[in-house]
Amino acid sequence: MSSSQPPAPASPPPTARPFLVLLTSHWLSWVGVVLILTALSTWLFLFPLQMRGETDNPYLGVLAFVIVPLVFFSGLAIVPLGAWFARRRVRRRLAQVVDKKTAWTRFAVVFGVATLGNLAIGTQVTYRAVHHMETPQFCGSCHVMTPEARAHADSPHAQVTCAECHVGDGATGWIASKVTGARQFIDNLRDAYHRPIPSALATDRLVPAKQTCEQCHWRSKPGDVKVRVIESFAADEENTLSQTVLTMHVGGSVLGGIHGRHLDEDLEIRFASTDPARQDIVWVESRNKRTGETKTYWKSGTTPEQVAGLKQITMQCVDCHNRPAHQFQLPERAVDAALAGGALPTTLPFLKKTAVALLKSEYASQAEAAQKIPGELLASYRRDHPEVFARREPEIAAAGGVLAAIHNRNVYPDLKVTWGTYPDNIGHTDFPGCFRCHGGEHLTVEEKPITNNCFACHFSSAVDETEPEILQALGIQKMLSKARKK
Repeated sequence: MSSSQPPAPASPPPTARPFLVLLTSHWLSWVGVVLILTALSTWLFLFPLQMRGETDNPYLGVLAFVIVPLVFFSGLAIVPLGAWFARRRVRRRLAQVVDKKTAWTRFAVVFGVATLGNLAIGTQVTYRAVHHMETPQFCGSCHVMTPEARAHADSPHAQVTCAECHVGDGATGWIASKVTGARQFIDNLRDAYHRPIPSALATDRLVPAKQTCEQCHWRSKPGDVKVRVIESFAADEENTLSQTVLTMHVGGSVLGGIHGRHLDEDLEIRFASTDPARQDIVWVESRNKRTGETKTYWKSGTTPEQVAGLKQITMQCVDCHNRPAHQFQLPERAVDAALAGGALPTTLPFLKKTAVALLKSEYASQAEAAQKIPGELLASYRRDHPEVFARREPEIAAAGGVLAAIHNRNVYPDLKVTWGTYPDNIGHTDFPGCFRCHGGEHLTVEEKPITNNCFACHFSSAVDETEPEILQALGIQKMLSKARKK
């Protein structure tokens, strides 16, 4: 009686192994499977957003149409590569071959874990992370962007996300913004960023207005007229109020006015500037696209040779509205606004004069300004107006806090941002603004200037008056006086 055991069935050759067995026999195949499942899960997660039309979001768009397909096809390429490695290892007797039952068990475990993990990440992280990267909170978390973040929070565009203005259309715009962001991140780590940081307009990286401003603002709006009241306070004992009332001819494609020619679809305006911030415009050309008529204007003292090497820029919204979401104040304007709005009392003697002087003083840091400005304001009234100080010390202390907040909203000593660092091109009183082109210095060869008629833009109903009758007639004066704190 023989004690030998029956021979084990011979293993099939590697070429006869089921693909599932080979797939589950090498870690590279598992990586491919996980990548495929990740891509499919992400795409299924994004599908409802696509159906709702939210793929115009640059982050979601590039995720759905660039990253997800890239991950999916990478997984498809890796899976057979892993199976080939598994087959080679089996052929060389370097690995033990599993049976089909073990292979199915492994596949089910990996499939289940990967699917659950993707669902958890997709539902809890992906969408929130994508939208968080668009928010001012995310962009402002970088110290160098603190001035812009604070200005944005105090602007008419405070509810507009950063990506809506600073990320161009589609995947190309997203990639360009990420390249810029990566460079800025590296500069920040190396402490090699500019102080102050240049504006997007000055660096020539601002996204064209057609992709940003004109997505919300109607370019061909028929026309608009607005009444603007400018309140200013004198640097005297009474902080004397004067009011200027302007009827602003904002206009449009039909009524003309400020926007009329600038937004004319038939008119192309180009210019050249000697500085990156576009403050010194030396050449302007307007061309009627229908008739072909062209007019060229040269700033006085400028020669064609000087302009030849300058970049020619096609005018767009942001060349005038260059600080629509990141406006910084000047000290006089900031104090006037605080007095007019009731943040500062108008009856503290010489408050306007004292406040502006304190704001213009230099402080080593915002912390020093927050400490010194209230203390010096109190000391000033204690010394020069003891009777007022005795009666109104709490009000003076509160006013000092307001002034410190104004300073720290506009001045960042460590980043070299101070009063007037970023010029605002709207108007022409604090910065050249409109007068960069409309100051009467730009002439054709026939010595005809670009329009500089004041009444083309606004009509003055009152200029520096104490009680303008027009405000009484419009019923505005009473409303304005209620806002001021006595």
